[in-house]
Amino acid sequence: MMKVALEHGINCFDNAEAYGSSLVAWSMGAVIKMGVVDVIWARENLVVITKVFFGSKGWFEGGPNDQGLSRKHIVEGTKTNGARHELCDRPGLGLLLGHKLVVIEACDITDRLGLVRPIVEQPEYNLMERRKVEIEYEPLYTKHGLGLTTWSPLSFAAMPEFDDRAATADKLKPIADELGVTLAQLAITWCLSNDKVSTVIVGASRPSQLKENIKTLGVVEKLTPEGKQKIEALVPLQAKEIRPDALSMVRARHLQFG
Repeated sequence: MMKVALEHGINCFDNAEAYGSSLVAWSMGAVIKMGVVDVIWARENLVVITKVFFGSKGWFEGGPNDQGLSRKHIVEGTKTNGARHELCDRPGLGLLLGHKLVVIEACDITDRLGLVRPIVEQPEYNLMERRKVEIEYEPLYTKHGLGLTTWSPLSFAAMPEFDDRAATADKLKPIADELGVTLAQLAITWCLSNDKVSTVIVGASRPSQLKENIKTLGVVEKLTPEGKQKIEALVPLQAKEIRPDALSMVRARHLQFG
């Protein structure tokens, strides 16, 4: 799969300590090493993203030092992830960071203290989830000049709130047919058409699926402003009910109140 990606100019691979209870990191590390040995790619040509927070021991097995964003877990989690990927983990080599939350505040703090600011933000962005990228993050682009690496362009294959999202997909099908693409390709193309988005993270379970996703690179220029207006008229940006942070339960799990 990684070979197919490289053949099409994709050299950035996203991972996290929690994916597959760390088995994904081990697998990717083995593939990276094999590719270097077989001269399929050079290590310096690959960009590997990893993330820490949930830990790799699972929800119930993980302790207070195995999860979260304490200095201890950030340092140890990053080092462990590097080892799983069979990448160099000498002190000082983890120089660049990204955030999935509070990135604007993080940029302000690092600028004020003369530190290295985050270089990337990784929010969810798709036709169903737009508010953060299109409204809340405006200072991120105008003040800090930061682009986005977004995830879930298919909105989990429209599974949450399935009935409503399936109905929306039916409305979008004529536009997809007009462009000669599938609904999945239309969704990825729409994300790529946002000039604030630097990279869209796509997933695939087999090489053929990855190739279908990659075809969207040739469709972006066909999606005209008028076409985007049609799409956004069918899926308007809506105010959503404010809900508890999805990670709040993890953060509070080891706290005691009394």
